[in-house]
Amino acid sequence: MYDLEGKVALVTGAGGELGIGRAIATRLAKEGADVVVSDLRDQPRDGWGGLSAVRDEIEAGGRKSLAIETDVGDADQVQSTVDATIEAFGRLDILVNNAGALAGPDRVPVVELEESAWDLVQRVNVKGTFLCSRAAARHMIGRDGGGRIISMSSVSGKKGTARYAAYSASKFAVIGFTQSLANELAPYGVRVNAICPGLIETERVMGMAEGLKPEGVTAEAFREEMIQRANDYTPLGRIGTGADVAKMAAFLASDESEYLTGLAMTVAGGSWMT
Repeated sequence: MYDLEGKVALVTGAGGELGIGRAIATRLAKEGADVVVSDLRDQPRDGWGGLSAVRDEIEAGGRKSLAIETDVGDADQVQSTVDATIEAFGRLDILVNNAGALAGPDRVPVVELEESAWDLVQRVNVKGTFLCSRAAARHMIGRDGGGRIISMSSVSGKKGTARYAAYSASKFAVIGFTQSLANELAPYGVRVNAICPGLIETERVMGMAEGLKPEGVTAEAFREEMIQRANDYTPLGRIGTGADVAKMAAFLASDESEYLTGLAMTVAGGSWMT
Protein backbone atom coordinates (compact mmCIF):
# COMPACT_ATOMS: atom_id res chain seq x y z
CA MET A 1 0.00 0.00 0.00
CA TYR A 2 2.81 2.43 0.86
CA ASP A 3 6.05 2.48 -1.09
CA LEU A 4 8.98 2.71 1.34
CA GLU A 5 11.45 1.06 -1.01
CA GLY A 6 14.94 2.46 -0.45
CA LYS A 7 14.03 4.00 2.91
CA VAL A 8 15.76 3.24 6.20
CA ALA A 9 13.87 3.23 9.48
CA LEU A 10 14.88 3.06 13.14
CA VAL A 11 12.25 1.79 15.58
CA THR A 12 12.94 1.94 19.31
CA GLY A 13 11.30 -0.28 21.90
CA ALA A 14 10.90 -3.05 19.32
CA GLY A 15 11.83 -6.17 21.30
CA GLY A 16 8.46 -7.30 22.68
CA GLU A 17 6.69 -10.27 21.15
CA LEU A 18 3.27 -8.58 21.27
CA GLY A 19 4.58 -5.03 21.28
CA ILE A 20 3.71 -2.05 19.14
CA GLY A 21 7.40 -1.69 18.23
CA ARG A 22 7.62 -5.10 16.63
CA ALA A 23 4.37 -4.53 14.75
CA ILE A 24 5.61 -1.21 13.37
CA ALA A 25 9.07 -2.52 12.47
CA THR A 26 7.72 -5.51 10.56
CA ARG A 27 5.06 -3.41 8.82
CA LEU A 28 7.62 -0.84 7.63
CA ALA A 29 9.75 -3.71 6.35
CA LYS A 30 6.78 -5.14 4.44
CA GLU A 31 6.37 -1.73 2.84
CA GLY A 32 9.95 -1.96 1.57
CA ALA A 33 12.10 -0.25 4.22
CA ASP A 34 15.25 -1.63 5.77
CA VAL A 35 14.71 -1.43 9.51
CA VAL A 36 17.01 -1.06 12.51
CA VAL A 37 15.33 -2.24 15.70
CA SER A 38 16.45 -1.30 19.19
CA ASP A 39 15.46 -2.00 22.77
CA LEU A 40 17.03 -1.66 26.18
CA ARG A 41 18.07 -5.32 26.11
CA ASP A 42 17.98 -8.19 23.64
CA GLN A 43 16.20 -10.43 26.12
CA PRO A 44 14.81 -13.77 24.91
CA ARG A 45 12.31 -15.28 27.32
CA ASP A 46 9.55 -17.88 27.53
CA GLY A 47 9.96 -19.11 24.00
CA TRP A 48 10.33 -15.63 22.51
CA GLY A 49 13.65 -14.72 20.90
CA GLY A 50 13.64 -11.05 21.87
CA LEU A 51 15.03 -8.23 19.76
CA SER A 52 17.12 -10.57 17.63
CA ALA A 53 13.97 -12.44 16.67
CA VAL A 54 12.48 -9.22 15.29
CA ARG A 55 15.64 -8.63 13.25
CA ASP A 56 15.50 -12.20 11.93
CA GLU A 57 11.81 -11.81 11.06
CA ILE A 58 12.55 -8.70 9.02
CA GLU A 59 15.44 -10.36 7.21
CA ALA A 60 13.35 -13.46 6.50
CA GLY A 61 10.96 -11.13 4.67
CA GLY A 62 13.75 -9.96 2.38
CA ARG A 63 14.74 -6.67 4.00
CA LYS A 64 17.95 -5.75 5.78
CA SER A 65 17.99 -5.19 9.52
CA LEU A 66 20.15 -4.57 12.58
CA ALA A 67 19.30 -5.19 16.23
CA ILE A 68 20.96 -2.78 18.66
CA GLU A 69 20.63 -2.59 22.44
CA THR A 70 19.99 1.05 23.33
CA ASP A 71 19.11 2.95 26.47
CA VAL A 72 17.16 5.82 24.90
CA GLY A 73 17.73 7.92 28.01
CA ASP A 74 21.51 7.90 27.41
CA ALA A 75 22.67 10.45 24.82
CA ASP A 76 25.86 8.57 23.93
CA GLN A 77 24.03 5.30 23.33
CA VAL A 78 21.39 7.04 21.22
CA GLN A 79 24.03 8.73 19.08
CA SER A 80 25.90 5.43 18.67
CA THR A 81 22.70 3.77 17.48
CA VAL A 82 22.00 6.48 14.92
CA ASP A 83 25.64 6.42 13.79
CA ALA A 84 25.52 2.63 13.40
CA THR A 85 22.35 2.93 11.33
CA ILE A 86 23.91 5.47 8.99
CA GLU A 87 27.16 3.50 8.76
CA ALA A 88 25.31 0.31 7.82
CA PHE A 89 22.73 1.77 5.45
CA GLY A 90 24.05 5.20 4.48
CA ARG A 91 21.00 7.12 5.67
CA LEU A 92 18.13 7.38 8.14
CA ASP A 93 14.76 8.38 6.71
CA ILE A 94 12.25 7.34 9.37
CA LEU A 95 12.52 7.43 13.16
CA VAL A 96 9.81 5.85 15.30
CA ASN A 97 10.12 6.80 18.97
CA ASN A 98 8.29 3.86 20.51
CA ALA A 99 10.38 3.00 23.59
CA GLY A 100 8.38 3.43 26.79
CA ALA A 101 8.92 2.90 30.50
CA LEU A 102 7.34 -0.28 31.84
CA ALA A 103 3.99 0.30 33.49
CA GLY A 104 3.36 -0.65 37.10
CA PRO A 105 4.97 1.30 39.95
CA ASP A 106 3.84 4.62 38.45
CA ARG A 107 0.12 3.68 38.29
CA VAL A 108 -0.71 4.92 41.77
CA PRO A 109 -2.25 8.11 43.22
CA VAL A 110 0.11 11.08 43.18
CA VAL A 111 0.29 11.11 46.98
CA GLU A 112 1.74 7.58 46.81
CA LEU A 113 3.92 8.09 43.73
CA GLU A 114 7.63 7.57 44.35
CA GLU A 115 10.01 10.12 42.89
CA SER A 116 12.05 7.31 41.32
CA ALA A 117 8.99 5.99 39.47
CA TRP A 118 8.15 9.49 38.20
CA ASP A 119 11.74 10.05 37.07
CA LEU A 120 11.94 6.76 35.18
CA VAL A 121 8.80 7.48 33.18
CA GLN A 122 10.02 10.96 32.21
CA ARG A 123 13.52 9.68 31.41
CA VAL A 124 12.33 7.05 28.96
CA ASN A 125 9.17 8.56 27.51
CA VAL A 126 10.21 12.22 27.29
CA LYS A 127 13.99 12.41 27.41
CA GLY A 128 14.27 9.33 25.20
CA THR A 129 12.01 10.89 22.59
CA PHE A 130 14.03 14.12 22.73
CA LEU A 131 17.44 12.43 22.43
CA CYS A 132 16.45 10.13 19.58
CA SER A 133 14.69 12.92 17.71
CA ARG A 134 17.61 15.28 18.13
CA ALA A 135 20.11 12.75 16.81
CA ALA A 136 17.92 11.82 13.85
CA ALA A 137 17.03 15.43 13.05
CA ARG A 138 20.67 16.48 12.93
CA HIS A 139 21.21 13.88 10.22
CA MET A 140 18.00 14.64 8.35
CA ILE A 141 18.54 18.39 8.08
CA GLY A 142 22.13 17.85 6.99
CA ARG A 143 21.09 16.20 3.75
CA ASP A 144 18.67 16.95 0.93
CA GLY A 145 16.13 14.25 1.59
CA GLY A 146 13.72 15.23 4.32
CA GLY A 147 12.50 12.58 6.70
CA ARG A 148 9.83 11.40 9.10
CA ILE A 149 9.84 11.42 12.89
CA ILE A 150 6.95 9.57 14.53
CA SER A 151 6.62 9.55 18.30
CA MET A 152 4.36 7.43 20.46
CA SER A 153 2.08 9.45 22.69
CA SER A 154 -1.24 8.12 24.01
CA VAL A 155 -4.86 9.05 24.51
CA SER A 156 -3.60 9.71 28.05
CA GLY A 157 -1.57 12.50 26.48
CA LYS A 158 -4.83 14.23 25.62
CA LYS A 159 -6.75 13.67 28.84
CA GLY A 160 -5.39 12.93 32.30
CA THR A 161 -6.96 10.27 34.50
CA ALA A 162 -6.48 9.19 38.09
CA ARG A 163 -3.39 7.06 38.80
CA TYR A 164 -1.88 7.94 35.42
CA ALA A 165 -0.20 11.20 36.43
CA ALA A 166 3.39 10.29 35.58
CA TYR A 167 2.40 8.58 32.35
CA SER A 168 -0.05 11.29 31.27
CA ALA A 169 2.48 14.04 32.00
CA SER A 170 5.03 12.27 29.81
CA LYS A 171 2.60 11.73 26.95
CA PHE A 172 1.30 15.32 27.07
CA ALA A 173 4.96 16.33 26.83
CA VAL A 174 5.47 14.17 23.75
CA ILE A 175 2.63 15.98 21.98
CA GLY A 176 4.02 19.40 22.87
CA PHE A 177 7.50 18.33 21.79
CA THR A 178 6.08 16.99 18.51
CA GLN A 179 4.41 20.30 17.72
CA SER A 180 7.53 22.33 18.48
CA LEU A 181 9.80 20.04 16.48
CA ALA A 182 7.37 19.97 13.56
CA ASN A 183 7.61 23.76 13.30
CA GLU A 184 11.40 23.69 13.48
CA LEU A 185 11.92 20.93 10.91
CA ALA A 186 9.25 21.80 8.35
CA PRO A 187 11.64 24.01 6.30
CA TYR A 188 13.89 20.96 5.88
CA GLY A 189 11.16 18.67 4.61
CA VAL A 190 11.01 16.65 7.83
CA ARG A 191 7.49 15.82 9.00
CA VAL A 192 6.99 15.20 12.71
CA ASN A 193 3.84 13.56 14.06
CA ALA A 194 2.66 11.60 17.09
CA ILE A 195 0.38 8.60 17.45
CA CYS A 196 -2.02 8.36 20.40
CA PRO A 197 -3.17 4.78 20.92
CA GLY A 198 -5.88 3.75 23.32
CA LEU A 199 -5.47 0.52 25.25
CA ILE A 200 -3.52 -1.92 23.08
CA GLU A 201 -3.23 -5.62 23.86
CA THR A 202 0.51 -5.97 24.50
CA GLU A 203 2.72 -7.23 27.31
CA ARG A 204 2.36 -3.81 28.95
CA VAL A 205 -1.25 -4.52 29.92
CA MET A 206 -0.02 -6.96 32.56
CA GLY A 207 2.17 -4.25 34.11
CA MET A 208 -0.77 -1.87 34.12
CA ALA A 209 -2.91 -4.54 35.78
CA GLU A 210 -0.26 -5.05 38.47
CA GLY A 211 -0.38 -1.37 39.36
CA LEU A 212 -4.12 -0.83 39.05
CA LYS A 213 -5.71 -4.04 40.38
CA PRO A 214 -7.87 -3.83 43.51
CA GLU A 215 -6.75 -5.62 46.63
CA GLY A 216 -7.54 -9.32 46.51
CA VAL A 217 -7.67 -9.51 42.71
CA THR A 218 -4.87 -11.16 40.76
CA ALA A 219 -3.06 -9.23 38.04
CA GLU A 220 -4.06 -11.82 35.45
CA ALA A 221 -7.74 -11.57 36.38
CA PHE A 222 -7.64 -7.77 36.30
CA ARG A 223 -5.84 -7.84 32.96
CA GLU A 224 -8.67 -9.89 31.49
CA GLU A 225 -11.17 -7.46 33.02
CA MET A 226 -9.35 -4.49 31.47
CA ILE A 227 -9.42 -6.14 28.05
CA GLN A 228 -13.10 -7.02 28.34
CA ARG A 229 -13.94 -3.46 29.40
CA ALA A 230 -12.04 -2.15 26.37
CA ASN A 231 -13.97 -4.51 24.12
CA ASP A 232 -17.24 -3.29 25.63
CA TYR A 233 -16.68 0.48 25.59
CA THR A 234 -14.95 0.71 22.21
CA PRO A 235 -17.47 1.57 19.47
CA LEU A 236 -15.65 -0.68 17.00
CA GLY A 237 -16.08 -3.54 19.44
CA ARG A 238 -12.58 -4.65 20.37
CA ILE A 239 -9.35 -3.68 22.05
CA GLY A 240 -6.62 -2.35 19.78
CA THR A 241 -3.68 -4.35 18.48
CA GLY A 242 -0.14 -3.49 17.54
CA ALA A 243 -1.12 -3.94 13.90
CA ASP A 244 -3.70 -1.15 14.24
CA VAL A 245 -1.00 1.27 15.39
CA ALA A 246 1.43 0.00 12.75
CA LYS A 247 -1.02 0.92 10.00
CA MET A 248 -0.99 4.53 11.17
CA ALA A 249 2.80 4.51 11.47
CA ALA A 250 3.16 3.21 7.91
CA PHE A 251 0.86 5.96 6.64
CA LEU A 252 2.77 8.68 8.49
CA ALA A 253 6.08 7.26 7.23
CA SER A 254 4.91 7.34 3.62
CA ASP A 255 4.51 10.09 1.05
CA GLU A 256 0.73 9.75 1.44
CA SER A 257 1.08 11.93 4.56
CA GLU A 258 3.41 14.53 3.06
CA TYR A 259 1.10 17.46 3.93
CA LEU A 260 0.66 16.41 7.55
CA THR A 261 2.91 17.55 10.36
CA GLY A 262 2.58 18.45 14.04
CA LEU A 263 -0.42 16.15 14.53
CA ALA A 264 -1.33 13.72 17.31
CA MET A 265 -3.33 10.97 15.62
CA THR A 266 -5.68 8.96 17.84
CA VAL A 267 -5.85 5.21 17.22
CA ALA A 268 -8.51 3.97 19.63
CA GLY A 269 -11.41 2.41 17.74
CA GLY A 270 -13.68 5.33 18.58
CA SER A 271 -13.25 5.07 22.35
CA TRP A 272 -11.49 8.45 22.22
CA MET A 273 -12.55 10.90 19.50
CA THR A 274 -10.17 13.83 19.96
